[in-house]
Amino acid sequence: MPEPFKTFFNPDMIALMGTHLAQASDGFDRERFVRLATDNLDALELKERSRQIRDALQSCLPADFRAACAVLVAALHPEDDVDLSQTCMDKHGIRGWAVMPMTEFVAGNGLDDFDHSMDILKEMTKRFSSEFAVRAFIARDPERAMSIMTEWTEDENYHVRRLASEGSRPRLPWGGNLKGFMADPEPVIRLLERLKDDPSDYVRRSVANSLNDIAKDHPDRVAEIAGIWLAGADGNRRRLVRHACRGLVKQGHKPTLDALGFGKPDVELIRLDIKTPAVEFGGMLEFEIELVSRSAQDQNLILDYVIHHRKANGDTAPKVFKGKTCDLGAGETARVQRRHAIRPITTRVYYAGTHGLEILANGESLARSAFELVMPDGQDKG
Repeated sequence: MPEPFKTFFNPDMIALMGTHLAQASDGFDRERFVRLATDNLDALELKERSRQIRDALQSCLPADFRAACAVLVAALHPEDDVDLSQTCMDKHGIRGWAVMPMTEFVAGNGLDDFDHSMDILKEMTKRFSSEFAVRAFIARDPERAMSIMTEWTEDENYHVRRLASEGSRPRLPWGGNLKGFMADPEPVIRLLERLKDDPSDYVRRSVANSLNDIAKDHPDRVAEIAGIWLAGADGNRRRLVRHACRGLVKQGHKPTLDALGFGKPDVELIRLDIKTPAVEFGGMLEFEIELVSRSAQDQNLILDYVIHHRKANGDTAPKVFKGKTCDLGAGETARVQRRHAIRPITTRVYYAGTHGLEILANGESLARSAFELVMPDGQDKG
C-alpha cells in the first residue's frame, strides 16, 4: 500500500528545506525553523503539517513581506521541465511538496501586495503548484486576478498555463469552492477558451476538469460549449470535451449526449440475463445483455448500467456505472458482459435484500431487473 500524502512532509524534507532557506539568507535560523516545523509532526495530517511549516516560516523569515519572498524565491530549485507530481526536493533547491506551505505563506501575507504576490505564486508553481494559494487572490479581487491569469495562458511554461485553469476551477478538490464562479462561470469559460488547444495534455486535462466543475451548476451551458468546441475539432480537443462531459454523460444529460453525437437510441433490449441472482457480499454481480438495432442507420451508443442500492428503510438509491461505448450498425446485434464487484467501500453502507439492475442506452432506460444481496452473517455491512 502506498504511503499517505502526509508523509511527504517529514523531518528529512523539513531539514533539507531549512538548509536551502539558510543558504538563501544568512539571517535565517535553520535550527529554529526545523524545531517549529517538526513539533509533534506524527500527530498531524497533511494540511495540518503544511500549516505548521507555514507558521514556522512566518516565525523565521524577515518581517518585511517582500524581503521574505526574496528568500523563498532564492531557495527554489532552478526551473526545469519535469513532471512535478513525481519530483522530490534535492541538493539544488526546494521543489515538490515543500513548496505548498511556501505558497500558503504568500496567500496569508500578500493579499495587500497583490501583483507582487501573484508573480511569486507564478514562480512557485513552476516547482510544484500554487493552485490552492491563488484562490485567496481570486476571492479578494476576481477581476484583477483573472486579468493576470489570462496573461498566464500565454506563458511559455506549461505549469503556469495550467495554474490559470486549475487555480480558477469553481470546485477545486481540497481548494474550496469559488462561489462567484459557481454562480457565473463566464470569466472562467473565457479563460478556458484560450487553453482548449494547448499543446500540453497536462493543461488540457485541467481545462476538462474545470468544465466538469462548471457542468455541475450549468449543465446546459457546458453542453452548448461541447457542441461548439467539437465543430472541426482534432483528436486532442475531442478527448478534452469527452472528459469534460463525463459527469453529464453519466447522468444521461440529453443536450450533452446530442452534442457528443449520441442521439435517441433506436434499439431493443432482447435479453437481460443476471447470472448471479443472489450475490454474496464481497462477490460479483455478473450479467449479460443482448440488444439489436431497429434503425436503418448506424448508431453511436453509450451503454451504462445502474445499480439501485437498497437503503436502510427499504427504498433504493441509484448509482450509474460506466459500461461501454460502441457503434451499432443498422440491424446489428450487440452482446455485452459485465462483472460488478460488491465489496466494502468507505462511501457506502450495504444492506441485505433486493437491489435493482437497470440498463441505459444513451441515457435512456431499456430494462430493469432485480437481484438479492446476501450478507455473510445475515447482518448489514458498511
